[in-house]
Amino acid sequence: MPEKTVRFLVPGGEATAGPPIGPALGPLGVNVLQIVEEINRVTSEFKGMRVPVEVTVNTDTKEFKVVVGTPTTTALIVKEAGIEKGAKMPGRENVGEISLDQVIKIARVKMDDMRAKTLKSAVKQVLGTCLSMGILVDGKNPKEVIREIDSGIYDDKLS
Repeated sequence: MPEKTVRFLVPGGEATAGPPIGPALGPLGVNVLQIVEEINRVTSEFKGMRVPVEVTVNTDTKEFKVVVGTPTTTALIVKEAGIEKGAKMPGRENVGEISLDQVIKIARVKMDDMRAKTLKSAVKQVLGTCLSMGILVDGKNPKEVIREIDSGIYDDKLS
């Protein structure tokens, strides 16, 4: 049973049979619309975010399996901050603000995808993304929050 796996980054709940899904799955002889409907069903909770999706197709039986990953850290930050996109000139302008609790929540969601061994290091990775997007954390520059984490101020929250 030869299987073919294809990966896509699709808008949650809004995938279409057009590119990139249709051209990748069409040659495999499967019902592309049926797969798109399944992708939209399983990604509906991530509406408005780009979600990684992996479709595995058995080329003999035409059966398929859809596996949904977690949205990118950037997409999760954008959703939490209630903005459309990051700053054009991060470091010079700030486009939004989130709380440290929201950063911790994002780190917990992304923990399995990150190469972080501890919640503390995962939070620091999310803070780095906030920095590159021009997002303040509790009204402070993310670099300052990272220094506070390193000094142990938030150890009770990160244990």
